[in-house]
Amino acid sequence: MSIREQTITMLESLRGVWDELAVDELDHALQSAARALDDGADDELVLASALHDIGHSSLLACGSVPHDRVARDWLTPRFGARVGWLAGAHVAAKRYLAATEPAYARTLSDVSVASLHAQGGAAVDPAFVAHPWWPDALRLRRFDDAAKNPTARGTDIDTVAGLAERVAAAGAGPA
Repeated sequence: MSIREQTITMLESLRGVWDELAVDELDHALQSAARALDDGADDELVLASALHDIGHSSLLACGSVPHDRVARDWLTPRFGARVGWLAGAHVAAKRYLAATEPAYARTLSDVSVASLHAQGGAAVDPAFVAHPWWPDALRLRRFDDAAKNPTARGTDIDTVAGLAERVAAAGAGPA
């Protein structure tokens, strides 16, 4: 199966998967990508934004393995270390923002507040802030947080699949 087909299959598997109350995971993914595109993010950051929650897919969900780790492990061999790390760091980014920006936690949805608690609460992980890509992980987190609006515009699956092809063709992963 080509990278394009794998990406489309993964995205389509998110339809009807509800982690949030307002949007399903497919709409959330496409809105996250749209927010990244609106912000002028590069292809890898847009792709990581679109696919950061694929660990919730029934095709990948691994019970006790956290969804951010599942996403990282699926993305890295296909799209490279940066895409995988960024998607895998979205929970650490939420914990960091909750610990360092007093108003941040008040902006989170009820579901995100509950998951923050389950993920260990507000904290600064020294390994996270020592990583060279951590500022982009914060950007991804903000795209994630802004992508929970049932009336917001998202990008389309073909756009994300095209990004996946470009990232893979650039040498970050297999074609």
